Amino acid sequence: MMDKLGRNDACWCGSGQKYKKCHAEIDERMESYMAKGYPTPSRNLLKTKPQIDQIKESGKINITVLDFVGSHIAAGITTAEIDRLVFNKTKELGGRPATLNYKGYPKSVCTSINDQVCHGIPSEKTFLKDGDIINVDVSTEYHGYFSDSSRMYCIGNVSSEKKRLVQVAKECMELGIQQVRPWGFLGDIGQAINDHAKQNGYSVVREIGGHGIGLQFHEDPWVSHVSKAGTGMLLVPGLIFTVEPMINMGTAKIFIDKKDDWSVYTADGKPSAQWENMVLVTTDGCEVLTY
Repeated sequence: MMDKLGRNDACWCGSGQKYKKCHAEIDERMESYMAKGYPTPSRNLLKTKPQIDQIKESGKINITVLDFVGSHIAAGITTAEIDRLVFNKTKELGGRPATLNYKGYPKSVCTSINDQVCHGIPSEKTFLKDGDIINVDVSTEYHGYFSDSSRMYCIGNVSSEKKRLVQVAKECMELGIQQVRPWGFLGDIGQAINDHAKQNGYSVVREIGGHGIGLQFHEDPWVSHVSKAGTGMLLVPGLIFTVEPMINMGTAKIFIDKKDDWSVYTADGKPSAQWENMVLVTTDGCEVLTY
């Protein structure tokens, strides 16, 4: 249970406001859900306004870096060159690539091409070719605050089948984000995503999902993209997490490349597409912080 505060006490979030003017109403509503057995976020997962402001600054860098990649990506460049673009631009803007050396990951960005689902490691040997689709996943740490987003890029003359996959994957993410609202549930997001993917003949990766973020690169909650509406953690104002469904053209089954212990591939070799945004639950809906 939450520590009880007097209504005229200073709010637990450090805002300097009286509790009754700040988090009292939110806490009371959370407690009503807790009493009914619903899983609710702990206070430390709810970001304060000063924290949100700093996370947004990190997010601005993340967006700018992806814009920069988009202006340079083309057939003929290597994924190692994309990595250098990300590293140099992030540093120029005062940030640090959050993936670099994270749990041993060796690069500043993830570059996942065609049947690579995620966590593709940039290489001097991997050249982008006409017809490829690639996910570029950028994560930024700025003054101790974290942000994360990814985009798909179509290289040259991409087949209509791949273009459709990329488009539907984006629609899946957007439909999931439309479900982000206070006093809803994480499961609402996964239901919307999975329904749309299935309606279009695709499958959704089950083992990998979104995640809380802001004060750390990865925080609770874990965000499933195949969940059921009305289940999962209660969505409360101040909660920040990513929505990043991985949509496969064929089977949802995946495997991790044993050679590098990072790169994830579709089990049937068919293409996969992913988009990622970072969202903040607000008092009246949600705000997209990165794209």
